[in-house]
Amino acid sequence: MSIQSVQRAVAILRCLSGSRRLGVSELSEQLELAKGTIHGLLSTLRDEGFVEQDADTGKYQLGHALLELGTSYLDVNELRQRALARADWLAQKSQCSVRVAVLRGGNALIIHHVFRPDNSLQILEVGSNLPLHATALGKALVAQAGLEPRVWPRLTKNTQTDNAKLEAELQLTREQGWALEAEEAVLTEAGVAAPIFDRKQEVIGSIGISGAVRELLIDDAPKAELVQLVLEAARHISRELGARLLG
Repeated sequence: MSIQSVQRAVAILRCLSGSRRLGVSELSEQLELAKGTIHGLLSTLRDEGFVEQDADTGKYQLGHALLELGTSYLDVNELRQRALARADWLAQKSQCSVRVAVLRGGNALIIHHVFRPDNSLQILEVGSNLPLHATALGKALVAQAGLEPRVWPRLTKNTQTDNAKLEAELQLTREQGWALEAEEAVLTEAGVAAPIFDRKQEVIGSIGISGAVRELLIDDAPKAELVQLVLEAARHISRELGARLLG
């Protein structure tokens, strides 16, 4: 689809957002486009669920896909707003970088990132996608539902790619309430993360810390005080989102 086609499709959606239902002729007149052009764009939008056609009148209205996208945006926006203060708190308490992620397109999408509180050079990671199988944030996101068996890419010599072993690790994550990564995505780096629940008791995101292995781990295990800080942050945000948690 060309840029012009995208612009015209957006124009159609804007017209429909301001009216209950419109037909091809009405849209053609409002947008000053040929009926054939309007019909072709509407057909594509209908196939993707962005518009719906009334069976009786043949007119069009906004479809369910837009509602789903809007709900997704609202969920992410609320999560980020609720997480801002607690993410800052976690960075100060842990002296580590803090990231908040959501599940998008088979990856962990970073929606908020707080730099570790020092003067070192750091790169903002908001908008970055992280692998689910090799990061604490990703494992925390999918631990409840599990991962579909597949061929997983090996990112370092420590990346777990065996489906059975990955499921066993996710089972442990479910039981203990937090996930660990140890040089699985990037050598010399480790991370700890915990899931964030919403009012429906569903995992809506995850929050975690990351840093050098020597700062987070002792004998291949995360420092207990850091785990507790991550859990406290995740629980606080979950309660802010309406989750009912025990303990």
